Formats: sequence, structure tokens, C-alpha cells
Amino acid sequence: MAELLSLFSNGFLLLISFIVCLFLLDYVKSRKNGSRFPPGPRGVPFLGNILQIDFRNPEKTMRQLRKEFGDVFSLQYFWKNTVVLNGFEVMKEALINRSEDIADRPRFPIYEKIGYAGDTKGVVLARYGTTWKEQRRFSLTTLRNFGMGKKSLEERVTEEAQCLCSAFRSQKDQFNPHFLINNAVANVICSIAFGDRFDYDDAKFQRLLHLFEAALKAEFGLLAQTMNEVPVLMNIPWLVDHLLQPEYELIAFLKEILSEHQKTWNPNDIRDFIDAYLVEMEKVKGDSGSSFNEGNLLMTTYDLFTAGSETTSTTLRWGLLYMILYPDVQSKVQEEIDQVIGRERKPTMGDVLQMPYTNAVIHEVQRCGDIIPLALPHMTYRDMEIKGYNIPKGTTIITNLSSVLKDQQVWEKPFQFYPKHFLDENGKFIKREAFMPFSAGRRACLGEQLARMELFLFFTTLLQKLTFEIPSDQPRPTEDPVYALTLSPQPYNIHAVARG
Repeated sequence: MAELLSLFSNGFLLLISFIVCLFLLDYVKSRKNGSRFPPGPRGVPFLGNILQIDFRNPEKTMRQLRKEFGDVFSLQYFWKNTVVLNGFEVMKEALINRSEDIADRPRFPIYEKIGYAGDTKGVVLARYGTTWKEQRRFSLTTLRNFGMGKKSLEERVTEEAQCLCSAFRSQKDQFNPHFLINNAVANVICSIAFGDRFDYDDAKFQRLLHLFEAALKAEFGLLAQTMNEVPVLMNIPWLVDHLLQPEYELIAFLKEILSEHQKTWNPNDIRDFIDAYLVEMEKVKGDSGSSFNEGNLLMTTYDLFTAGSETTSTTLRWGLLYMILYPDVQSKVQEEIDQVIGRERKPTMGDVLQMPYTNAVIHEVQRCGDIIPLALPHMTYRDMEIKGYNIPKGTTIITNLSSVLKDQQVWEKPFQFYPKHFLDENGKFIKREAFMPFSAGRRACLGEQLARMELFLFFTTLLQKLTFEIPSDQPRPTEDPVYALTLSPQPYNIHAVARG
């Protein structure tokens, strides 16, 4: 009996010692960055601040913490320190003046399961270095030069905008525009990447669009963040499959398209982005050090498909919502369209300079809609100092773009839809330095120019042909957003009336 008590006592002491050591280790890790590291809220041992963040609306949490700790503060995700940057002045210093210092990306273990592993990380998630530079340069050049002697990019967008108008006209009475817009915008990037578009009633493509939305909601919730910070959880197969099932199906869809392209590829007939990439792969054939390989072809195409569809379609959904909520703004846009373009001629990008009010409205939709409030995390490429704080190399950085787009020191009415933010006293369009919906610097959105073109051509085409109203039997829709990496509108119905 005495021996049992002794064993129990020794075991109990060992357990206590182990727990004390863990707490000491946690204490040391949480304070290893020194006194000049940005301040932040006190966390829970081992978990850090992860339970203090509202993952259904993280930007709201960041806004509250900014009031307490200032424009540069830190958080702990388990044992990993993260720095959050806020406000126009800080963001300008970091993203523009110190662009290379925060050009890296942290590791995302959950994405490694779907193919973003090693040097095969496409463009968006690639570490800052040679591979990223090669893939981004190629992607930008290919998108910029796209047309291949056949159909210009502007023509593709204009045609798709006309198709969307027809789809809206075919709707009887009221309807939810969500997936019609998604399909139209996704078709633009599909025509660039895959060389083809999909009918709006294509069941397989509708399934893929729904899967993509499901993936976004899952991947930026608490479970996904926990798995990224505690990679050992990735060894639980059923948990990983539950989280990433939509991604698996999307990747399988892309692999099928790539396989078809490789079978029919003709280097003398470049149909799309995939064909152009295959040409590049052929050039470096036998060079094991090249980043142009099948893995990066798959992930870069995936980057284009995902980045080129969700943000623009969400912005257009905000645009239509604001038009039905602010009919006076809609009327002014239509007046300008009638004066500059008329009712019959198709809008072109050459019309932008003559349409300051419409341009201002589109910019205000982006600013007020605040589509990607926290962007994707950056990581410091080298030790850096900002606002007197030291941030070591390898620190994850969250750029709170929402704090710039709604900076009370910059915007007259930061939390209201107010197109005059982009107009001077004479009604001329003005650029605002704090307008950063595409981020800035080295990691600025790859498809910014395409997105600007799509927003103008889709928006003007829709308002040229249709007037949008709140259905008579529906309450006024809310402007409160839904978060899933992007901020999207709550589901709403509209009534589209053809303009004589």
C-alpha cells in the first residue's frame, strides 16, 4: 500500500512538474520578442488570443482592439505571434514604403493537403522568392497580353455582361441575383484560363460555385485557423476530409480540364492561359530547377479561378444592393449612361473618363462593401521596424484593409455609402490614396486590372438596360455583411425592370 501511495505521489509530482514546465515554456515563448514588440491583449496559456477573436466577424474584433492598443498591435495564435496593422498611414508605410519587408507568406498547413506544398504554391500562397516572381510575372504578362489574336479581353467581358442582362430579363418577377452574377463573372476567368464558358444552367458548374463558397466559409473559421496553428491535427483524416471536401472536388475539376488540354494542346494554337503555360513548360523541359511544372500549373490556374471570380462577383452583388437601397444614386448613374453611351451602344472602357459619377459610385461600392477586410496574411521577409516597434523576420502580419477603407481620419462618412468621397466640388472624379481594396505593394491583387474592367462593364451594362427595385412584398434588405474571408451581402431578392 505504501509503495502504491509512493508511486501515486511521485506520478502526481511529475505531472505537476510537467504542467509547470509547459506554463514556463508558454510564458517564455509569449515574451521572447522583447519590450519593443507591439502590445496586445493578454492571452490564455497555450491558446493565446484565439478564443477572443470573433471568426464570424474578425474585423469587428480588430476594430475594438485597435481602440485599446493603437494602430500596431499583436495577437497570439497559440504560440505564434501575429502583428495587426491598421489605418492609412501605417498601411502606406508597410505596403508601399516597406513593401518587400512584408512580401512573404506564412505557412498554411491546410492548403498543403490540396497541393500547395514545397515549391508548388502557385502565385497567391507562394513564399517570396524566385518561384513567386517567375509565376507572378508570367501570370501578369499573360493576362495583360491576352487575346491571342482572337477576341480581346474587353470583348469577352462585354459579351458576358450582355448574357447576364438576358438572364436577368428572363427572370419572372423577383429573384436572388447571387449565382447568376457568380456564374457570369466566373465565366470571364474561365474563358481566359480554360478557353471556354459555361451556360448559366450548367448543373456541374453551379455545383462548383456552391462548393467554392462552402470552402471559403470553412477555411476561415475557427477550426481551420486552429488546424493551421496546430498542424498535428492534420493527422486526423476525418477532420481534414470534413474541412477540405469542397476543395478536393474543385481540384479534381481542374485536373480534369488540365488533362483534356494536354491531350489537345497545339503550340501553334494558343487557346487560353493553360495553353500558354504549357508552352512555357515546353521551353524549360529538362530544367529541374524551373518553377514551370505541372504542380504550379494546377495551383496557378486554381489561383486565377478563385481570385478571379469571388471578389468581383461579391462587389457586383454589393453594387446592386446599394442601387436598390439608394434609388437616387441609381437614377444619376443611368442619366450619365444615357448621356455618354445611350441606350443601344455597348459600353467600352474608353467611356470611363467621361463618366465621373458612375466611376465614383463603383469606387464607393468597393470602399463601403469592404470586400476583403483583412486580406490574406503576410509574413515579414526580414526584421523591420514600424511606428517604433520591432517586428522580427518570420512574423505573420495581418493588414487590416478595412481600417484604411473606413479610416475616420481620411473619409468624410466612412461608414456610409457616399459616392461624393470620389468627386471634387466640380463633380470630377478624384483618386484617393487611401483607396486600397486590392491591397498594395508587391502582394497587390494579381487581377486588379481585370477586376476594374469587369466592374465597370458589368455595372454600366446592367444599369443601361435595367432598373433594379426592392420587390414590393419584401422588406428593405440589410447592409450587414456575412464574413467568409470576403464580406458579402446577406441574401436578398431584386426586381429587374427593362428600361424602354
